Amino acid sequence: MTTEAQVIKTQLPNPPPSVPALLASVKAALEELKAKDAVQIDVRGKSSVADYMVIASGTSTRHVKSIGDEVVRFAKDLGVMPLGVEGEREAEWVLVDLGDVIVHVMLPRVREFYALERLWTVGDQAPADDDGVQDAG
Repeated sequence: MTTEAQVIKTQLPNPPPSVPALLASVKAALEELKAKDAVQIDVRGKSSVADYMVIASGTSTRHVKSIGDEVVRFAKDLGVMPLGVEGEREAEWVLVDLGDVIVHVMLPRVREFYALERLWTVGDQAPADDDGVQDAG
């Protein structure tokens, strides 16, 4: 028995919104639903998948899902259809792929476990010595 795969047609508006406009839209969506500890990471030169990753936390699975939905809604207001949205059913980690910007909304324990901030910023800062002072030389 074979089933036909569902094809989701996505397209960017012509012309597509600028990356700063897309980031501003994501930030507004996160602020609208009071996402916690949002960070923006520039991954240009580290990944060919996107230019920026935005990581934020929600206080519950319902909050995480709602934040992800709000990011999608704000993107659609710009004319951008997400390339993909993952994790909405469990809602411990919702990923919204907006092309140049990928948004991760996670429960705090999931965010701590996967440590995406550390993963994507390795080598960006000078190493710190034992008392937390960054090495200048």
